Amino acid sequence: MESGNWVIENLNNALGTWNEKLAEIWQLVTQSPTEFRGGGIWYVIADIHGALQAIGLALLVLFFVIGVVKTCGSFAEVKKPEHALKLFIRFALAKGVVTYGLELMMALFDIAQGIVSTIMGRAGFGTTSQAVLPQAIVQAVEECSFLASIPLWAVTIIGSLFITVLSFIMILAVYGRFFKLFLYTAIAPVPLASFAGEPSQSIGKAFLKSYAAVCLEGVIIVLACVIFSVFAAAPPVVDASASAVTMVWSYIGELIFNMLILVGAVKMADRVVREMMGL
Repeated sequence: MESGNWVIENLNNALGTWNEKLAEIWQLVTQSPTEFRGGGIWYVIADIHGALQAIGLALLVLFFVIGVVKTCGSFAEVKKPEHALKLFIRFALAKGVVTYGLELMMALFDIAQGIVSTIMGRAGFGTTSQAVLPQAIVQAVEECSFLASIPLWAVTIIGSLFITVLSFIMILAVYGRFFKLFLYTAIAPVPLASFAGEPSQSIGKAFLKSYAAVCLEGVIIVLACVIFSVFAAAPPVVDASASAVTMVWSYIGELIFNMLILVGAVKMADRVVREMMGL
């Protein structure tokens, strides 16, 4: 709502920034890396992934040879049909993982996105709730004299600064998840090649578990947004009998507390997932 009052405009701008970043988060967690920023970044990452496949295949042979040397007591064991078949299957599967690693990682991401869609559909949330300045505060601020509004400026500046900073901290955490997805996808052929050797296969398992954890961060972020939407469904209570400064300070304090809950949940999404997966 447009107003000629600087205090109200400043608060509305801060709340507008919060609502904008919250809506952007809702859009990002439902977006595929192939669609992020028009797909330009994904094209470069996929190209790097393809280029590193040659290195991954070379490492595949190296890990395989090291695995054979460490797991076989003598060359005679390799001649045994059952042992040779086991080594052949391991090598073939490892090569398939390196060759089709991109498809495997996108399949894991699609599973996580399916969980996100299920949560959103079940919770009945298509968008997040908007933070709006109560009309009682708007009326109280507009009725203030010039001298009485001076303390409001200080309260408004501090509150608006906090809200804006929290908005950017929250959105940075979500963008950080996308960058981690791109980094994992680009470098994937190198750690996936470790599946060729039994002693080194733990590297590949740890890589896939870490990538799955990054994918599941989106699930935790959506859950945090859903919980926040329910938690903050009722706007902060405004005491109409209090002074304008007290009303604004009380409103901003409770609003920032609610925002801190969401920002904290979004920021610790990676830690929550890693604790769940034992990483």
